[in-house]
Amino acid sequence: MMNLYLNKLFNLENKVAVVIGGGGHLCSEMARGFAYVGCKVAILDLRLEKAKSVENELRAAGFDNIMSIAIDVAQKQDHLNALDQILSHFGALDILINGAGINGPTPFLELSLEEWYAILDSQLTGTFLGCQVFGGYMVKQSKGSIINISSASAGPPLSKAFTYSVAKAGIKNLTQNLGREWGSQGVRVNALRPGFFPTDWNRKNFITPEREAAILTHTPMARYGVPSELIGAVLWLASDASGFVTGSEVAVDGGFSCMSI
Repeated sequence: MMNLYLNKLFNLENKVAVVIGGGGHLCSEMARGFAYVGCKVAILDLRLEKAKSVENELRAAGFDNIMSIAIDVAQKQDHLNALDQILSHFGALDILINGAGINGPTPFLELSLEEWYAILDSQLTGTFLGCQVFGGYMVKQSKGSIINISSASAGPPLSKAFTYSVAKAGIKNLTQNLGREWGSQGVRVNALRPGFFPTDWNRKNFITPEREAAILTHTPMARYGVPSELIGAVLWLASDASGFVTGSEVAVDGGFSCMSI
């Protein structure tokens, strides 16, 4: 009885999940999570070889309903082309993760316009276009779940990540706008707010021993997260179990956002 109840709440079998940024540290784990629960998964990434690596891993594990597509998220035509390929291959679209994006540690007074626009394009413009193209299709079919990737830096902003913080604040705001806009049209739009899940690049460019101490003392669980710890929230937001949830930002951060003194 319990299994039947849980299956009714969380069943995602044969749903089509699109993971933009699916070759990356966090979104590759989301792609795996969707495959493990029976979704058909399209993995989109600027670097096709990264998406293919995740696809090949999943195929080797026995998951066949996987495809990879190269995408420059700042180019609307790339989104349109990807949508056409996914519909041609899978015939449907149910779930979208907007998770592409880069960061940079350049001090504010040294930021170039080139870096400013590159980060904004990869993060905010990419999320906007993903919502416009894939979300537009969902609105036409009157169903779908979009999960945008926010950040602990969406507000208040974290130091050393100026453009990234601006972009993530914009993504949070866009999520709330679309949650309001599409609330009566069958399309739910939410944001996932990860805390600290550092990559090797983060450790090299952002996390000094002093900064690590500051992060961990501000995190009640006193540790970093691991990507698999995001999957429960992702599957919940993608499934009917969160059917009355839209325009929200869901924190998975070990308590970072509730810490004060």
